[in-house]
Amino acid sequence: MIEKKKISGLGRGLSALLEEANGPRDANAAGIARLAIADIVANASQPRRHFAPEAMDELIASVRAHGVLQPILVRPIPGERYEIIAGERRWRAAQSTGLHEIPAVVRPLDDRTAFEIALIENIQRSDLNAIEEARGYRRLIDDFGHTQQVLAGIVGKSRSHVTNLLRLLDLPPAIQLMVEEQQLTMGHARAIIGAADPLALARRVIAEGLSVRATEQLATAKAKPSPRHGLAQPQSQNGDANNDALEMQIAEALGMPVAIAIADSGSSGSLTIRFASLDQLDYLCARLGPS
Repeated sequence: MIEKKKISGLGRGLSALLEEANGPRDANAAGIARLAIADIVANASQPRRHFAPEAMDELIASVRAHGVLQPILVRPIPGERYEIIAGERRWRAAQSTGLHEIPAVVRPLDDRTAFEIALIENIQRSDLNAIEEARGYRRLIDDFGHTQQVLAGIVGKSRSHVTNLLRLLDLPPAIQLMVEEQQLTMGHARAIIGAADPLALARRVIAEGLSVRATEQLATAKAKPSPRHGLAQPQSQNGDANNDALEMQIAEALGMPVAIAIADSGSSGSLTIRFASLDQLDYLCARLGPS
């Protein structure tokens, strides 16, 4: 059941609808109808695409023993039928057990509101993998004109969370599939974004069972150019073995590529640290912060 305190990012309308669909368990409660399963169709825009077989088997066994105790949320569509907004797993389980009817809350909702509710309900239940969640955010931005800031407020997440997930959609489709199939975690995928050859690194992570930290180190190492590439160097700056050794020492200590540039005077300069993800930045801030 969704806790009310988690719905702080929603407007009252969305909050009330989610409570209707996830609160009452009495099929005879006001506002809950019993609909023929044959009159209900899945939502083609449903954010969730993957249903874990083990979890479905458990739900089917529960429905077979106790029935569908929690109503689904649907909206009417042409042809005297209904489209699922929230509760597709319960509907699928009911089909598998041979039930002919299912309790449902029926509400006439537009496309934007219906998709927002479907996305939020799945997020709050932790049912979506990172790619499904990112695609949901992308649709709300592209199709319905939400900004990242507004979207973060709707789903009750930070803007950085939304931004980080959207960046996963820049990964090659093969890597996105690895995340969907839970071969890679979101942390692994975020680290891989900065790699020179993300697909090769993704395959290595899976084959060797590498941690997110190890993946970040490999991603930055693979992406690291020559020590001073991209830095504005003083004209008199030449390769310096001592500087190169110091760069390597700091890079190994931090797990991130660094570059040192010494001014002509030899008494000042700059140290540049490159990070490939916000996780690395957080780690760096923790290392540099007070102990």
